[in-house]
Amino acid sequence: MNGILLIGFMGAGKTTIGRLLAQETGMEHIDFDDKIVAEIGMSIQEYFDRYGEAAFRQQETNVLKRYLNHQQVVSTGGGIVMLEENRALLKRMAPVIYLKTTPEVFIPRLKQDHTTVRPLVVSKTPAEIQAVFEPRIPLYEESASMIVETDYRTPEEIVQEILAKLN
Repeated sequence: MNGILLIGFMGAGKTTIGRLLAQETGMEHIDFDDKIVAEIGMSIQEYFDRYGEAAFRQQETNVLKRYLNHQQVVSTGGGIVMLEENRALLKRMAPVIYLKTTPEVFIPRLKQDHTTVRPLVVSKTPAEIQAVFEPRIPLYEESASMIVETDYRTPEEIVQEILAKLN
């Protein structure tokens, strides 16, 4: 089996699903945010504050290029699709799975998750978070080779659907 790349908005479950998929397939799981934090030597929030979003997006591109065509389960950051270069790279990879979720589901998840600081949504209202999300929808859809609905489903159900579609 080829590697599996997961895309989707913050709170879609990319890391959770990625870990479970890795266990099911015997592949290694790579989390882009963890890789980037290790490389830049600071938190994503600190990097955003110091260097801005454009510099962070370039870091994402650098990591994406390194993991092209590897046999791993890769959980990307929610903004990986923001750069045209990244979308072009994603289209060369297979499969790229868009974990599609709605604001009704991911906003409560984001508000409850205190383990990760998310620079683009920290201290934003639900309407402001939705305004960050909506322009990304067509970018996720354009970049994906498969779309999996995640709302009101267990991680195990989602993983089983992905594995069934891949086989």
